[in-house]
Amino acid sequence: MSRAREIADLGGSADAGGITGRNLIINGAIKVSQRGTSFTADGYSLDRWYHQLSGGTSTTTQETFSLGSEVAGFSKYLKQATSTGNNYCGLVYKVEDVKSLPEGKATFSFYAKGTNPAGGSYTVRLARISRVSPYSTDSTPLSSTVTLTSSWQRFVYTFDVPSFSGLGTVDNTSHLYISIHQADGDTGTAAWELNLTGVQLEVGQTATPFEHEDFGTTLAKCQRYYFRMGGSSAYARYAVGSCDNANTSNGVIEFPVQMRDTPALETTGTASNYGAYEAGIVHTCSAVPAINALGSDKNVGNIVFASTGNFVAGNAAELLSNNNASAYIAFQAEF
Repeated sequence: MSRAREIADLGGSADAGGITGRNLIINGAIKVSQRGTSFTADGYSLDRWYHQLSGGTSTTTQETFSLGSEVAGFSKYLKQATSTGNNYCGLVYKVEDVKSLPEGKATFSFYAKGTNPAGGSYTVRLARISRVSPYSTDSTPLSSTVTLTSSWQRFVYTFDVPSFSGLGTVDNTSHLYISIHQADGDTGTAAWELNLTGVQLEVGQTATPFEHEDFGTTLAKCQRYYFRMGGSSAYARYAVGSCDNANTSNGVIEFPVQMRDTPALETTGTASNYGAYEAGIVHTCSAVPAINALGSDKNVGNIVFASTGNFVAGNAAELLSNNNASAYIAFQAEF
């Protein structure tokens, strides 16, 4: 019997509120928002949540419950306000490792309110993905619907998870693909709004009380997939290293937690947003910082930064924001 199954069985006979680590959803309480709090583009938005447009037009934001209106102890919720709907427009969440749910019963639950797409309801789906390249869907243990009202409600779905015997080749991109979206066959363009919090996925046939955790714990879990620095100080410091020659320097950043994979580097895309502090002078970078595969892995990032003709080989150098409080660097290991 798996450890996950043992915990599930315990949850059926005891107060599950005392069992920690049972929720497979990270940031289900919508507390963490490293990338910002408002998003209109297709892509990751609030931590671990993918804003999927699929031809629609919408804005996903992190919202705060007004004092006294909190639901089940939550202070934050996600709002996806869609002005132009389309099929598959909605939210996506990916749980690392397709084997996270063992064979048997599992339960998915969330709190939601809002208005509905043209077709009258949303699709709620969980699929098992063995790998991303080539893309391989093993099965879809959960495929259901939800119809929202103007009041917060908790919605619960208990479903059967098949055995792993039929899984294809599994690699480090395998995951459980969860989506709440405008139905596949609903191409209506009517506006709708989805408000969501308290998302939980757990082993067993009972929806236990939501597993609340402190902000720091949730942030650390999120940083396995995305780690962002800067964005608040005009001269935010990122990495200390040394000058290789007159043009380039290398610095090392140790990640706060081990990332899912060797990450890609995300920047503002503008070289002048960054500077290199060397020998008492801030040199404007001549290229955006880049991650060097040599010396980078899941635990550290080797960052290359350049300022043509300004460095002295062997001198220490520090990568920083160049008088720009909006500048940042981030490491992305999503899938």
